[in-house]
Amino acid sequence: MTGSRAPRIVVAGLSGDSGKTLVSLAIALGARDHGVEVRAFKKGPDYIDASWLAWATGAPARNLDTFLTGDDGTRRAFASHAVRGAGAAALNVVEGNRGLFDGVDAVGSHSTAALAELLESPVLLVIDARKMTATAAALVCGCQVMAPDLRIGGVVLNRVSGGRHESVAREAIERACGVPVLGAVPRLEESDLLPGRHLGLVTPHEHDAKERLADRLRALARDALDLDRILECAAATPPFDDGDSTAAAPATPGTTAKPVTIGYLSDSAFSFYYPENLEALEARGATLVPVSSLSGDVVPATLDALYLGGGFPETHAARLSGNAALLDSLRARAADGLPIYAECGGLMLLARSVSWQGVRHEMAGVLPVDVAVLARPQGHGYVVLSVDRPNPFFGVGREIRAHEFHYSHIVGELPATACAVLRGTGCGGGRDGIVTGSIFASYAHVHAAGTPEWADGMVAAARRHRDGVGS
Repeated sequence: MTGSRAPRIVVAGLSGDSGKTLVSLAIALGARDHGVEVRAFKKGPDYIDASWLAWATGAPARNLDTFLTGDDGTRRAFASHAVRGAGAAALNVVEGNRGLFDGVDAVGSHSTAALAELLESPVLLVIDARKMTATAAALVCGCQVMAPDLRIGGVVLNRVSGGRHESVAREAIERACGVPVLGAVPRLEESDLLPGRHLGLVTPHEHDAKERLADRLRALARDALDLDRILECAAATPPFDDGDSTAAAPATPGTTAKPVTIGYLSDSAFSFYYPENLEALEARGATLVPVSSLSGDVVPATLDALYLGGGFPETHAARLSGNAALLDSLRARAADGLPIYAECGGLMLLARSVSWQGVRHEMAGVLPVDVAVLARPQGHGYVVLSVDRPNPFFGVGREIRAHEFHYSHIVGELPATACAVLRGTGCGGGRDGIVTGSIFASYAHVHAAGTPEWADGMVAAARRHRDGVGS
């Protein structure tokens, strides 16, 4: 097995909201300004941070998730998409999630630290230094004790209040831990830079001041980060073994059959798609057709299947409800037996109604359910489903690993479903995967690299519909 240089660094924090995204974006933009080719990855099942990383790098950002795709699949994903180069000519930024050791259990399985060790990557630890100085050193030392084999390549102090604050914390960390401080970010109104809402940050689609944001992030990279030393740290990684990056990948069916046409909603209301999911459909012989739910598009009658991803239908509910052409076409295509696979936001669009901030909005009415969006998460985390009833896309007996993050829930009685929930919340009552005709609607988001049978099922259902074969 051979390897090649893939300079890399994992940007981690001690908790959520520590400043990981801000620092990752600043590094990416600053490095590009230095002529460095950059790729970015997001640890865990996150669409929004990944979309911001893609914006900053100018290239698709990939998710690295050992729970969803396993260690081998995660290494393949990195090996397949990492940028290569000698010295500081290339950089791969991996943004962690939550705290450094926060995983699915007390030993930190599937954590950012576990991912950094799997990738043999140094960690750039972002510390929220508000109201502390030398105590920051104790936090870094604690991380070193927790994982002696993990290389903490540097620290970035975030929300620093002034020169003395930075100086004392820097000296304490470097003296006690032997780890260099590679940046000190002043206190900023981060909500002005990267405003948030109930599922996290506002998406790039809806941020109306991206040029101003880019300028401020570049200034941070220039004035608050020691970018040259960060690049040196990333370049000092060992070669990354990639000899099996394609050979060990899940087999892809042949694509000699006549292609099928699969539509998918793509706009600011529906933007939660893993690049791998769309690529997996194309690899299996699908021609993809983006459809906007907001611009007056209708669901084309020429489609062989439809993929409704997640997003923010609740914040666009008035426009969606008023888009009679789209809703009418959804109902018509569903009545024609079009296979429709819907995840989370897609489920909401297919419902009779969505209630949001006290207002009820009529939706497509394809599913016999009403949905209410609440102020607190109704399901958040990894999901394991067991398929125990027939449906258009998955074989009975299949176990599906996925994730969910939804503030909405189904009001009233749940209709027929195809999956038992072994882990997570799903649609409620221990069930998920509403099945109506040729429709499968779920709160679970699958990743095609970890569940290749999803793409198989989508394309197979599309071919059956195209050829007039019953499911």
